Amino acid sequence: MPKENRKRGRRGEEKKRKREQAEEPESKRQKTNEDEAEEYAEHAPEYNDETLNGVARPEAMPFYGMLDEDEQEYFKKADELLELNQFDTPEDRSIFLESVYKEAQGKELKIANSQSCSRLMERLIILSTPAQLKGLFKIFSGHFLHLVQHRFASHCCEALFIQAAPVVTQELTKPEAVKAASADPNEEYVSMENLFLYTLGELDGYLGYLMTDRFASHVLRVLLVVLAGMPLEKQQEKSTLKSKRKEKVSVPGAEKTQEWALEKRVVPKSFIDALGKVISDSVAGLDSATLRALAEHPTGNPTLQLLLQLELTQFGKSRAKDETSIVRRLLPDDPIVEGTESASFINGLVYSTIGSRLLETIVQHAPGKMFKAIYAQSFKDRMGSLARNEIASYVVAKILERLSKEDLDAAKRQIVEQIPGLVQRNRTAILRTLIERCAARGVDMKDIKAQLETAYAGSKGFEITGMLKLQEAHSEDGKPEPKNANAHPEKVHGSLLAQTMMSVPGPLADLIFDSLAKLETPLALKVARDPIASRTLQAALTSPNASIIFRRKVIQQFYGHVGDLALDPAGSHVIDAVWHGTQGLAFIRERIAEELVENEAALRESFVGRAVWRNWQMDLYKRRRGDWIKQSRHTAGNDGFQSFPDSQGNSTEKPSHNKHLTAIERARQKHAAQKAAKAKEQPKRTKARGNGNVSE
Repeated sequence: MPKENRKRGRRGEEKKRKREQAEEPESKRQKTNEDEAEEYAEHAPEYNDETLNGVARPEAMPFYGMLDEDEQEYFKKADELLELNQFDTPEDRSIFLESVYKEAQGKELKIANSQSCSRLMERLIILSTPAQLKGLFKIFSGHFLHLVQHRFASHCCEALFIQAAPVVTQELTKPEAVKAASADPNEEYVSMENLFLYTLGELDGYLGYLMTDRFASHVLRVLLVVLAGMPLEKQQEKSTLKSKRKEKVSVPGAEKTQEWALEKRVVPKSFIDALGKVISDSVAGLDSATLRALAEHPTGNPTLQLLLQLELTQFGKSRAKDETSIVRRLLPDDPIVEGTESASFINGLVYSTIGSRLLETIVQHAPGKMFKAIYAQSFKDRMGSLARNEIASYVVAKILERLSKEDLDAAKRQIVEQIPGLVQRNRTAILRTLIERCAARGVDMKDIKAQLETAYAGSKGFEITGMLKLQEAHSEDGKPEPKNANAHPEKVHGSLLAQTMMSVPGPLADLIFDSLAKLETPLALKVARDPIASRTLQAALTSPNASIIFRRKVIQQFYGHVGDLALDPAGSHVIDAVWHGTQGLAFIRERIAEELVENEAALRESFVGRAVWRNWQMDLYKRRRGDWIKQSRHTAGNDGFQSFPDSQGNSTEKPSHNKHLTAIERARQKHAAQKAAKAKEQPKRTKARGNGNVSE
C-alpha cells in the first residue's frame, strides 16, 4: 500500500482515538510534541470553500514551532495557578504575571498556537496591563492574518481585541494620563488606536475570505464590534459573535474580568472610517447573486448580518440608497414588487433556517420606506399563516415590532385565528411578542384573551396548569412526583407566556391571577416546587398588577409548608418572593417568619435554606424582634391586621382566625385589644381628674 495512504490511515486512527477520549476534559489531557504536530496538521486550513469565487486567499499557514516538554509543564502549571487565582494580594499576582511573561518571552506565538497552553495566553491577556497588551500586539503584529485562522490562536486574538478596546477609549479621553502611566524612555510610544489600524492593514485584501473561514470569521466579528464601539452583550455572543462550542476561559475572582463583557465606548473617527472601509472591502467584487449565496452560508451568514447591521446603524439609513451598499446589492429593486428578484429572494429566506436570520436583520434595521415596501409585498396578507411556521414566526415577530397601530391591529386579527393551533403545537413565542406590542401600541386584546381562555380551558375554566404543562397533584402534601421531563422547551415557553400576560394590566393578567388564586394547596405546592413553573409564581407575587387580595390568597396556600418550600431549590425562590408579596400585609409576613423560625435547624443545614434565612433577615428577627417588626411594617405597610382571604374583604366584622394563629400571634392580638381599650378609658380618667374626684 502506498506510503501516503498509510499515513492517512494512521491519522484516521489517531482521530478515532481522540474522539474516544472526548469525554475527558480537554484541560486535563497531556499533549506531547507529536500530538501538537498532529493537531497542527489536522487543523491546517484547506481552501475548499467555493462560495466566494475570485476572492483573494492567504498563503499557507506558517509553523511557529512547538514547546518542549519542560516548557509545556511550566506553562500548564502557571495556567492552573491563574485559574485558581488564590494569590494573597493583587501585588503577588502581578509579580507572578511578570515572571510568566519573562518565561514566555520569545515563545508567545508558540503558546498561542498550542492546544494545551493557549488557555494560559487567554488568561494572561485578561489580567494584563495596557502596557503588556501593547507588547503582545507588537509581538503578534505581522502574524495576525495567520493567527486569526488558527483553531486556538484565534481565541487569543479575540481576547486581545476585547481587552484592548477600552484602552483606546482611555487614550482618547485622557491621553496625558495614559501616556504618562505607560511611558518608557527606552521605547517609542505607540497608541492602541494605531495598533488596531496596523492589524486591519494586515487583514486588508483578505476580508472576503475571512468572512467564511471557520475560525477567522469569529475574530472578524469581534473586530467589527470594537471598531464600531458597540457593546458586546451576552445575547449578541450567542447569535452572531461567539461560537456555541467556544470554551469559556476566565479568571475567577479577578477585580474586573472583562471576558465577553464589553460596554459601549467612545471610539476615534479613524475607527469609523476604517469600519466603513472594512464593510466595503468585505463585499468588494461580489455581485448580488454571490452575496445572496453568502446569506445561506453557515459561517458567512452571521458575519453578513453584522456587516448589514453596522452599515445601517453606524452610517445612517441613507446608506441604503448607495448602489455599493450591502442592503442595496441584496435588494436592488426599487420598488420591491411581485416578480422582481428582490421579492423572490425575500420569499426564499422566510423558511430558511440560516437565511431567515439575515431577513430578521433586514426587517429590524431597514429604512422605513424599504420596510413598508417589504411588508406590503411579502407579509401583509400572510401574517397568520407565517406565524404558524416554526422558522418564519421569528421573522413575523421582528415585523410586529415595527408595525404601526393600524397595521398591528390587522396583523393581530390574522394571528388570533391561529392561536388554537399555535397552542396545540406549543409555539407561543410569537404570542408573547404580539401581546407586548399590542400593549405598547394600545391595541385592544379582548380577542386574544378569549382565544387563550378557550385554548387552555379545563374543568374549572381557564387553568394555568395547562399553560405550565403541569397535571393535577395526586399527593395530598404536594410532594414532587418522580423526575419527569421538567426541562421541556414547551414548559419554558408556557411560563414565559404567563409572565408576559401578567406584565400587561387588564383581562390577560386577570386570567393568570384568578387561576393561580383558585389552585388548591397540593397543586400550588407542586407549582412552587417545579423549577420552571415556580418562576411564574414568583412573577405573580412580585407583579405590580397583582392585587392585595390575590397575594393574600396565594400566600395562604403555603401555610404549614413554608419550611419545606424553603428547603426546596425552586420553592426557596418562591419564599423569597413572598417577602415582596407581603407588601401591605405585615401581619402575614410575621406569620411566615414564625414558620421559618420553627424550621431553623433544618434551614441552617441546607444551602438554599440558609439563603432564605438570610434574605428574610431571620437573625435580626430572633435577636431583636422589635426592630425586625418595625422594619418589616415600615416596608410592608401598616395594614398588618387586614382580613384574611376567606373573608373576601366583604365583611366589616372583625374576623376570628385564632384557630389558625400561633400562640405569639394570639398574644399580640390580645395586647393590641388591651391597648385599644386603655386608650378609650383615658378620656374618662382625665375628666374625673378635672372634677377633683381623684385623691392626690
